[in-house]
Amino acid sequence: MPAALRRCTDVDGASAITLKGDLGILDKRLIGFFCSVRCPGDVILKTYDLARVLRETDVTIVGGFQSPMEKECLDLLLRGSVSVVVCPARGLGNMRIPRGWKKPLDEGRLLLLSFFDDNIRRPTANIAARRNAYVATLADHLLIAHAEQSGKIETLCKEALAEGKPVFALDSLDNVHLVECGVVPVRAEESLA
Repeated sequence: MPAALRRCTDVDGASAITLKGDLGILDKRLIGFFCSVRCPGDVILKTYDLARVLRETDVTIVGGFQSPMEKECLDLLLRGSVSVVVCPARGLGNMRIPRGWKKPLDEGRLLLLSFFDDNIRRPTANIAARRNAYVATLADHLLIAHAEQSGKIETLCKEALAEGKPVFALDSLDNVHLVECGVVPVRAEESLA
């Protein structure tokens, strides 16, 4: 079992770990990617630029890819050569694999990883928060496109920083509150690889 995955077994008592795809993806450097549901226009444009840079890197991008901007990024990432780990906030047992995921799965660039039993079929706010905690634990460092002030992603950032995990956010006036907490700003054109 990869070291990153072993770390997750200690978070919130993860007992049901299921996967589909190449587990070797977890041996690369893991970047946990997050974006709040509401995302300002300036950040949306920068996030598209960031995804275009990341999709050709030799790292693994990990996330739940549940918010609208995260979903858009996933589509862009899967069109490149980067490895991706999708962690749904549900079990994998009855999950239908989207058509656009089949080729990256066959190529060994996509891993579906769940920390939940198959009886969990729909994400709830609580399950999504637990999933985000697993993703943050799994990742070597976090990359935040945007986190709403006083929101769940901002809280996740603060917790990661308190644990000594490197956290980066897109350089934007809309993310100043994150920088004030200790998050390192990065330009969309920069690669964290």
